[in-house]
Amino acid sequence: MSPETAPPLIAAQLNYLLSHFPLVVKIENKWSGSKYYPGILDRFTLVISYCLDVIKWDIIFDAESPMAAPDVIFGPDDENFQQFLVLRGEEEGDTKSPKNFLNDWNSRDPTQLMLLIQELRDQYMSFQKKCVAEVDDDRLKFEISTIVAREGIEMHMSSGVDKPEEVKFSVPLLDMNINKMVPGCPWKHKQKIYLQVIYPVEKKYVSTPSAPRLKLVSTTELKSIFSIDDVKLPTWLNGMCMAEYLPHLEESLENQVLEAVSLIDVRRRFIEALALQFGRPLEADPVFCRKATFLAASGVFTFLVYMIITASYCLECCFKPNV
Repeated sequence: MSPETAPPLIAAQLNYLLSHFPLVVKIENKWSGSKYYPGILDRFTLVISYCLDVIKWDIIFDAESPMAAPDVIFGPDDENFQQFLVLRGEEEGDTKSPKNFLNDWNSRDPTQLMLLIQELRDQYMSFQKKCVAEVDDDRLKFEISTIVAREGIEMHMSSGVDKPEEVKFSVPLLDMNINKMVPGCPWKHKQKIYLQVIYPVEKKYVSTPSAPRLKLVSTTELKSIFSIDDVKLPTWLNGMCMAEYLPHLEESLENQVLEAVSLIDVRRRFIEALALQFGRPLEADPVFCRKATFLAASGVFTFLVYMIITASYCLECCFKPNV
């Protein structure tokens, strides 16, 4: 085994997690905890997407006992989460509880770590919902009651000594599979648009509550066809709640996404029309049709013409001599 590597059984668990986890997960840090094999990596910090942010957990394997289940160390802001897991496991006796995953650990099954992290994340989401439900704020309680039936909502309670208490919601928008709308789609993860809604916690009655902070967030790859930076959010009116706000926003977004997808074919026909003048492009983006490279000539000079059709539908060209 080469230096600075993980034991094969541990590496298989990590590789499967990174390749098959349904959400974005990354490894931030790698280090060794072995006194006898300091070059063998057996400890890792996982960065896991949650509520339009990330949570970081340390996964502690033992290079000297690679068959053993790992330990999980949660972040410093989640001291109560571990106690929540213990109490929930005792009350429900869930066969899918993280405790049972660890007790029945099979190191030769590469799916084990992914299933463990997935269940821990689900439990973390339940923990955060419980924290938010206990907030003494009538407005927040009402907001939650109006959207409780909506699937996929995540929430997070934020508080600290130097920052005010806030509750952040991540609300998935548009019940449409954008991936399937793009022929030849190369995306690994399902493309989504979310509305981030942040409410300050107000523990006293306010006759006219202030509007929450709103922000659209999308998966990174979606910018290839549609940029949420160009979307103007509807105005949040006094007395409005999320259940009233979301339908108007989703209707507007759906129309804009459908238009953006249709423009792929417009760009394709534009590139095909250029081929009549310059000849077949040397290179072209076959999926999103945003880039193309042509060979052009003027007198005794020959040029490579690089064309980029930006998200704002402007054409940018760069001419370079073909030497």
